[in-house]
Amino acid sequence: MYCGNCFRDNQLVAEFRRLGHDVLMVPLYLPMTLEDEDQSSGIPIFFGGINVYLQQKNRLLGKIPEWLHKKLDSPTLLKWASGRAAKTRASELGDLTLSMIKGEEGNQRRELKELTGYLRHHERPDVILLSNALLVGMARTLKKELNVPVICSFQGEDYFLDSLPETHRQKTWDALADRARNIDMFISPSNYFGEVMKKRLNLSAENVRTVYNGIKLEGYSPVPFRPDPPVLGYFARMCKEKGLHTLVDAYILLRKRNTVPQLKLHIGGGMGPSDKPLVNELKARLQELSLFGDVTFFPNLTKEQKQQFFRRISVMCVPANYGEAFGLYLLEAWASGVPVVQPPVASFPELIQETGGGSVSNAATPESLAEAIEHLLLNEQNRSAMGSAARAALEHHFTARHMALGFLKEIETLQKNLAAA
Repeated sequence: MYCGNCFRDNQLVAEFRRLGHDVLMVPLYLPMTLEDEDQSSGIPIFFGGINVYLQQKNRLLGKIPEWLHKKLDSPTLLKWASGRAAKTRASELGDLTLSMIKGEEGNQRRELKELTGYLRHHERPDVILLSNALLVGMARTLKKELNVPVICSFQGEDYFLDSLPETHRQKTWDALADRARNIDMFISPSNYFGEVMKKRLNLSAENVRTVYNGIKLEGYSPVPFRPDPPVLGYFARMCKEKGLHTLVDAYILLRKRNTVPQLKLHIGGGMGPSDKPLVNELKARLQELSLFGDVTFFPNLTKEQKQQFFRRISVMCVPANYGEAFGLYLLEAWASGVPVVQPPVASFPELIQETGGGSVSNAATPESLAEAIEHLLLNEQNRSAMGSAARAALEHHFTARHMALGFLKEIETLQKNLAAA
């Protein structure tokens, strides 16, 4: 599957390097699937998914011979195994998630020891950045063994943690809050999500900073004319969590109203084995209503195909029904000069206010979304102004370079504060 967080991390490291910094990007669990050049190329995979899983099932498997352990971390084997699996399900990962958050006290302590040894003997870093809060269990050992500060990104972890079985949910949140005390600074992709995690983990305000995500703008270009008839777009994973079914409901309402004649719907994004039942269900419903001919699905596009997708839509809407921490798909639409309509939840109002790149519906319902989409589609001048404003905002505040500079500023501030303490 394609992972937006991996895309973000890879671009962040690439920009660090363009700015002249020496950065080591360490892949965990599986080989990375990316759109751009892999910044972790040549670095071994640690916490290999097969070994992590087996050690959780049987502690004795943490003592298998070194040759077998390395063989199970083979990128070829890991790719083969992951290609035969569906998405990870929180309902099945309670024990493993809790164990990983316990770090050196968990069942994967052998993996943590190997990672620490590699970093110690490779080149001791000045600072360690953990990609997401589910990795905070590593911080205590890394700080003790390497004597360096550890910072951590937030990347929308609450939805996964809240989906864990009741038997593990609160235990895991409690363990995460305990281990969060080993982190010197958290960096959130939005003010909204920083506030969420401050409350959930009982963090002090000065320990959580906000740095907005950014993307490379190359290849994304607004077009002078939008399609006629207009096209409503969706680009995210094709799943209920991202609100695909809600958008299809809104589209059906719009077609029934017929105030925007011949409106098309383009649905793009990742589609894995577990997403196919929903997609098939929606296709059947559209077929029953004689609308399927005006709806096109674009699963698992390349980067170039994705950029072309955005050039062919008029308005985008991804009504995610959970607390979206950011949403890189918004930046991709705005980089293409496409305004958005989003529900009044999570980080969406904050990001739209920052960019002027769209409108917020009155509610997260299909009816309210349809009304806001209709209003925007019927006002071409307003739609064009929003698209232009969003593109300008990205150029000045939301590029990968701005993101990297934001991280570096916070890192430098942390280093100065630690030196003065």
